[in-house]
Formats: sequence, C-alpha cells, structure tokens
Amino acid sequence: MIIKIDTLDTSPIYEQLRDQIVIGIASKQLKAGEALPSVRRLGADLGINFHTVNKAYTALCDEGYIEMDRRKGALVAENVTAEAFNSQLSRKMKLATAEAICHGMSRAEVMSLCESLYREMSNTDS
Repeated sequence: MIIKIDTLDTSPIYEQLRDQIVIGIASKQLKAGEALPSVRRLGADLGINFHTVNKAYTALCDEGYIEMDRRKGALVAENVTAEAFNSQLSRKMKLATAEAICHGMSRAEVMSLCESLYREMSNTDS
C-alpha cells in the first residue's frame, strides 16, 4: 500500500496517515494480522517525524483498527470492533450530511455519493 501525505491539505499529517491506513484496511490492501512498518521506518519513508506516526498508530490502536505487540510491532487487527466505531461514524455522518445540505446537495445526491463510495471501498455492486 502506498501512503501519500498532502502537505497542502489543512488536516494534520497524523490524521491523513490514520485515514489512509483505515482506507487500506477497508479496501483489503492491508489484511488482518499484517504487520505495519515501525514508527521510525514509516516516518523516515514518508519524511515525517516518527512522533507523528506514533500519534496516528495510537489513534488507530485506540479505535481498534490495529494492535500493538512489543515483539511484532503494529499489526492490523483481526477483528475491528463496532462499539466505539458506531458512535464515531454517526457523529461524522451527521456533520457530513449537514455540510452537504449547506452546499445544496439533495438527499438523492447524498445517498448516491454514499452508495458509490461504499461500492468503491468494498469492491462490490451491492
């Protein structure tokens, strides 16, 4: 999986990194049990501070996407739990829906975009 950091993006680098890893897991580019690079290695590869990578890994671990093992490092979680995720998703979708309404998108346009993005990430037609 190739990770790209957009220096022109206003979102923090650790969030960009976190988001790309979540997308990698959802799109099956990263498999359950797969080892992620060490924080120092990924930081060096991306040209960012390893503390920034550590912050992204900590967020991913707290959210259940990865597990940290002293011997093996960061691993993609075998089972991503839904409890904390559901409330977080609801909050994000509420905000995204409000923003879409503010920008004049219709319900049909919002639903169509959601369906398209779901198909893209899950590689399915349903």
